[in-house]
Amino acid sequence: MTISTPSRTQAERADQTRARILNSAVRQFSANGLAGARTEQIAEEAGVNKALLYYYFKSKEDLYAAALESVFESVRDANIAVLQAEVSAGERFMTIVLGNFDRSYSHPSMRTLMQQEMVRLHRGEENRMEGMVERFFRPMWYKVQEVLAEGIASGELIHVDAHQIHYAAQGANVFYFLSAPLVRLAFGIEPLSRIELEQRRKKAIEFIGQAIFMDREHGARVAARVLASTPMPETGGLRKHPRKIRAIKTHEVRHK
Repeated sequence: MTISTPSRTQAERADQTRARILNSAVRQFSANGLAGARTEQIAEEAGVNKALLYYYFKSKEDLYAAALESVFESVRDANIAVLQAEVSAGERFMTIVLGNFDRSYSHPSMRTLMQQEMVRLHRGEENRMEGMVERFFRPMWYKVQEVLAEGIASGELIHVDAHQIHYAAQGANVFYFLSAPLVRLAFGIEPLSRIELEQRRKKAIEFIGQAIFMDREHGARVAARVLASTPMPETGGLRKHPRKIRAIKTHEVRHK
């Protein structure tokens, strides 16, 4: 007797449809916020009708929560793969840092959506962060702390507070992207151009290699391996060349 598997095919199509809706929702919520995003636009971009969208997600708020969850899931899955790699603790940590840097520019919708939710949290407005913290943020934070503790205990990493290493390395990434508009205005460069990002990701990892390893030569070798094994992503809304902005003359000082 021949057994057909239409249910599996239907399930695969359903998964693909749901994924398209979520990808569109991330972009639309990122661009317009929860209040400004329109489910009609999300459905149109995903190639489905509005009724089908509501078949998968009962409300706009449910869709927003699912979109945010998909962002956290993608970060978690990428980091878990790194944490399971059979390399030293220091190399695993540096690979996670570089991956987070790369996601910040290659997935701008993801970055913006998370920033918007953080703003809602700071303002005391209704937000979805509590559930995300319980399921994703806290468990992943602890896992990274375990890696840092392993590196410190083995003598590979410097003997300082593991939390401080974590804050310093990841905070530098966050500050670079948050300060990009100000840097653009102040110094006449385009921080988010591909050329600038290529240089910054390389210098950032090289700096960490010199800052957190007991043996700086070992740290330099680790940095080189991480950069070599993690090519810069091609995706994202990057400018191919630095935009020419009014140049700022930093040494224009006249003595009278």
